[in-house]
Amino acid sequence: MTRILTLTLNPTIDVSTSVERLVPVHKLRCGPARRDPGGGGINVARVIKRLGGDVAAVYPAGGLIGALLRKLTDAEGVASRTVPIAEETRENFTVVEQGSGQEYRFVLQGPQLSEGEWRACLAAVLDAAEQPEVVVVSGSPPPGVPPELFGTLARAVKQRGAKLVIDSTKPALTAALAEGIHLIKPNLREFRELMDEPLMSRREWIDAARRLIAGKGVERVALTLGDRGALLVTADEAWFAEGLPVKPVSSVGAGDSFLGATVWALSSGRGLADALRYGIAAGSAAVLATGTRLSNVADIERLLPQVNVEPA
Repeated sequence: MTRILTLTLNPTIDVSTSVERLVPVHKLRCGPARRDPGGGGINVARVIKRLGGDVAAVYPAGGLIGALLRKLTDAEGVASRTVPIAEETRENFTVVEQGSGQEYRFVLQGPQLSEGEWRACLAAVLDAAEQPEVVVVSGSPPPGVPPELFGTLARAVKQRGAKLVIDSTKPALTAALAEGIHLIKPNLREFRELMDEPLMSRREWIDAARRLIAGKGVERVALTLGDRGALLVTADEAWFAEGLPVKPVSSVGAGDSFLGATVWALSSGRGLADALRYGIAAGSAAVLATGTRLSNVADIERLLPQVNVEPA
């Protein structure tokens, strides 16, 4: 039985490279290019797999880029359940300017899914012969996908006795919150947008999370705060961990790594404080990796003892 299933509605191949200096008009000679399978849910699955979790990934794939995406995902050891689509799967690319060390990220819109295609993605999650214990939806939806899909998914996952985790846009979250979610993982900007409040202090962050929980829209809120750390809040517990003082090499995939490690830890029976510790270690490990490599287990294990988790 697959314990964790991820859904990525707008997957991508992440291309990363470098140039000496970014200037307009001129041809820029790039360094070697690296290609990784990407998109929120696929990245989450990659991290869970590296930590030893039982995970599979559902995603639409179209054209030659879609075929390469499936090949790269398979190479990571993540089982794929792909849905064929008419349009080409997108690519994103990240360029590091060697002279300054600055990172530039270019994110393409992605293909438009027809109603039949996004319904097929939903069916690939809900009609699987072996139902997962946890379903993780991560990443922004592509053009053509209505927010109502997320409400339908939340209701159906709950009816099947599974837990739903979502890291997505405000319309998607709002639709799913109406049906109930096990865990959401917004960053601070996304959380402010969701609550439509400035939310300036830790006390305000916790109170806002508790209001969501009291309204029964969500059971747990994992709030990431960039280099300031993260919070994990439930109705009767709140834990805070500061960010680790690491020198970032890349910002790509830190949130996905945090979510993947947190979900893996919780599904493995670890408590909230331990799950937050793994999340911080994995998010910090991700920024140490060049390009779109995400966090590796050796760095997670090395950083884990350095994470201080305290009641908030």
